[in-house]
Amino acid sequence: MEIPMTPHDVLEKYFGFREFLDAQEEVITAIAGGADALVVMPTGGGKSLCYQLPALLLEGTTIVVSPLIALMKDQVDALERRGISATLINSTLTPGEQQERIRALARGEFKLVYIAPERFRSRSFLEALGQSTIALFAVDEAHCLSMWGHDFRPDYFRLGQVLETLGRPQVAAFTATATPEVRRDILTHLALREPREFVAGFARPNLKLLITPVANEAEKYARLNALIREHKTGIVYCSTRKRVEAVAETLRLANISSILYHGGMNDDEREKAQNEFMQGRRDIVVATNAFGMGIDRSDIRFVAHFDVPGSVEAYYQEAGRAGRDGEAATCDLFFNHADTRVQEFFIEGSNPPLEVIVQIYEMLRREADEKHELQVSIKEMATRAGFEGNDMMISSSLHVLDREGYLDRFDIPGKRVRGTRLLQPEVRGPQLKLDTTRLREKEQRDRAKLKLMVDLAYARTCRQQAILRYFGETEPARCGNCDICLEAAGPSRAPDTDEALIVRKALSGVARMSMRAGDEWEPRFGRGRIVQTLVGSRSREIIQAQLDQLSTYGLLKSEGVAYLNQLMRELQDAGMLVSSGGQYPMVTLTKRGEEVMKGSTDYELHWPARAASGSTEKLSQRKSKTRTASMEEMVPMDAAVYERLKKVRLELARENGNLPAYMIFPDETLRAFARLKPKSVEAGRKIRGVGEIKAQRYLPAFIEAIAAES
Repeated sequence: MEIPMTPHDVLEKYFGFREFLDAQEEVITAIAGGADALVVMPTGGGKSLCYQLPALLLEGTTIVVSPLIALMKDQVDALERRGISATLINSTLTPGEQQERIRALARGEFKLVYIAPERFRSRSFLEALGQSTIALFAVDEAHCLSMWGHDFRPDYFRLGQVLETLGRPQVAAFTATATPEVRRDILTHLALREPREFVAGFARPNLKLLITPVANEAEKYARLNALIREHKTGIVYCSTRKRVEAVAETLRLANISSILYHGGMNDDEREKAQNEFMQGRRDIVVATNAFGMGIDRSDIRFVAHFDVPGSVEAYYQEAGRAGRDGEAATCDLFFNHADTRVQEFFIEGSNPPLEVIVQIYEMLRREADEKHELQVSIKEMATRAGFEGNDMMISSSLHVLDREGYLDRFDIPGKRVRGTRLLQPEVRGPQLKLDTTRLREKEQRDRAKLKLMVDLAYARTCRQQAILRYFGETEPARCGNCDICLEAAGPSRAPDTDEALIVRKALSGVARMSMRAGDEWEPRFGRGRIVQTLVGSRSREIIQAQLDQLSTYGLLKSEGVAYLNQLMRELQDAGMLVSSGGQYPMVTLTKRGEEVMKGSTDYELHWPARAASGSTEKLSQRKSKTRTASMEEMVPMDAAVYERLKKVRLELARENGNLPAYMIFPDETLRAFARLKPKSVEAGRKIRGVGEIKAQRYLPAFIEAIAAES
């Protein structure tokens, strides 16, 4: 009799990891056990594994609803490379390809199938889907189904009805940003049964959140130029397509290599731009908020908001795309109150008055063919309805009419524009029965969201603390890393007994994460990674780099991230630490720092304020586990071997269809190879991040390169 695989078995065999990240194990255990679930997990927290892994344990097929066509392809490709049967069904396929995949789905040939939400509009598709065994119905980006969310999409709104049609399979909803109000909306619309709710902490201690007042465009460009020069790799978010093009052109004239991305580009142009950025051929992208959902390039060192976003959710989700590797990153919002006029224009466009909706509906009735259909673009509809240049108002009116059951939007094979079909053509405009109360509430809520975003910009409290309160955390700690916290340094003085011990522990942590070269120290990690290690974080980057094995891991857990962030800055200003600078700034000890660590010299600091209770930020719902050290010092990394392995990885990426290099092995795994220098596939297989499938496909080339360098 075959012994069933456990979640840990699947994690190691298919994904190459031996331990789960914060909160993952609890979520996966609940879903694999058959529970409905709502999972709110921040960007970079390992959300996709929480439905991919249970899919391999459950009998049947897991359906994944996702609005992100590019992300679907990336995830399916990654799953197939791991030997997992997966596919996607969306508008990029021909009708014939869709039908063949639906038939294969009914035969049970796939463990995971990614489906775009608009596919569920088709009754025949739903009937075909109903013939398969659905083990789990996973709804990614679930905030899209709430009209109070920052990215409402009508196709998500009908998922509750879809679930009824499919016989109410097990459901798990996932999102990276959701206020308590949006969470309630998700639970209600999907009608989750006795759901388990998991809300992982939203704190991103490695992000420096700055809001910089600017008086004019010249100041914005000056600040942007400084960010690019200091941090090299980043995203510049703009509120409109016109602004994207202007900023991108300014960077081009300044000989700064960048690309642009917005919704007005065709599919090929957008895909090319995204690939250029994801594969590292361009390091700056100027974009509207159409860019970014599902982007997992880990080395984004800055995110700049050239204009004020429309909500705190949008701001924090976009800012959160920086620093996914756990190293320090800067997020800077260039704030000028006059920019709020653009967001107010968007609010007006996304909340058309009743008379405008009626006028647009009458245009549809007038222009529709004998099948009661109209196959023209939103732009053309705006012209025909007398609202030329206000495409958003047309799109929003169509959303309302769609939600209320007066029309259906459908894909046209081979065309980018979608068709519109009247479902009740006999109903005239004045006879429309629309929920005007709901329409007014949505407009009020949109305006309230913008006001809260503006309030955040003017506030003089810790940025991250204010954001965490917005998302429902009751007692968030200060970050010690935003523009407000960094202004709060106290007077210079000698340490008391407790402070002296803390400083020696902090410097010991830096020493353990550095390399000794004669009388000098060489840096290996950034400040953010060092702080995470000292507080005992169980994040991906800490576990993969085996930093949880150091004797200094969790040594200052009681002090918290906010205090240590500020303390590290003060130690650097006092000449005890030095930063390497550059795109990946790393920190190590100076000679003076080593003397202070040994207690052999006096010093003074501008001491940051310590929390009264020595409280620590919650990085997950569980308490972090601090381990006893199994090694006093990590094995030094061989820099020459590491550089050679990066070249091998690049060659393999090109041979496998120009994959993003990190999909072969991430940097953390290459560093482990360069430290441990495995001499066989079996030895390499024991390193975190090396799964069974990747070991077969890629590992021999790395073993050979290591042998050649040794």
